[in-house]
Amino acid sequence: MLTFTLRKKAILAGLYLSKFNEKGLNELGFENFTEAFNVIGFSLGVQPASIKNYRDEFDPVFPNKRKGWHKREMRQYCKDIYLPYKELDLNKFSTLLKQIIYKNSDLDILMEKISQKEDKENSFAKRLITGQAAEKYFKNRYTEIDIFKDYYIEDCTNTGCGFDFKLSLENKKFLGVEVKGLNSMNGVIALTNKEYTVAQYMRDRYFLFVVKNFRENPFHKIIQHPFNSQLNFKKIETKVTQITWNTKV
Repeated sequence: MLTFTLRKKAILAGLYLSKFNEKGLNELGFENFTEAFNVIGFSLGVQPASIKNYRDEFDPVFPNKRKGWHKREMRQYCKDIYLPYKELDLNKFSTLLKQIIYKNSDLDILMEKISQKEDKENSFAKRLITGQAAEKYFKNRYTEIDIFKDYYIEDCTNTGCGFDFKLSLENKKFLGVEVKGLNSMNGVIALTNKEYTVAQYMRDRYFLFVVKNFRENPFHKIIQHPFNSQLNFKKIETKVTQITWNTKV
C-alpha cells in the first residue's frame, strides 16, 4: 500500500495536472481545471487553491501556455517529488494518482474498470464527486452549520445503513445525513431503496446534504425530512438481465 503525506499527495496532483495538462483532465474525466482543483482538493482534505499552486509550481518545466511560478526556483520539497516522478507516462501516473486519492483505492479502481468495461459512465472525477469529495466537504464544514455543530460525527459510509454520517448528541436522538454531490448548479440525485426507506422512517431526523457546482465554486444545500420538502421523488424501476457463467467441477 502506498503511503504519502497529505502534502506529497497534493504536490503529485499538481505535477500530474501540469505535466499532462488537457490530456490529464480528459483521462480523469474533468471538464476543466477548476473542477479538478475542487474535486481533488476536497477529496484529499486540502484547499483547492493548493492543488492549483502546485500545478503552477511545475508549469515552467513543461511545455504549456501557462508561465506558472517562472520567476523563482522550484521549491526543494516540490523538486523532491518532481525528480522521481517526472518521467511517468499518462497511464502509470493516472493509476498512481488514483491509488493515493481514492479512499478505498483497490476496490474503487476495480469498480471503475468494471463499469467502463460495461460502458457505464464512471470516471475518476464522477466517483469522487458523487462520493469522496462531497463527503469530505461535509466532514470539513458540518461544524460551521448551526443545526449540526454540537454533534459528534460517525462515518457510516461503509455500513450500508441508509445514510453516510450519524450525528449524535447527548440526550437527543441521533441524526442521519446522506451526502450527494453534483458537478453543476443543478442535477438529479438518486436515493437507493434503502436510503428512501430509512428517510421515511427517520422523518425530520434525516437530512440530505447536497454539494453542488464542483465545476466552478462548490456550495451546499441542506434538506431536512426530504419527504416534507419541495422535492418530488419519482420511483424508477430497472429490469436487470442477470448473467451467470457455469462450469463443471
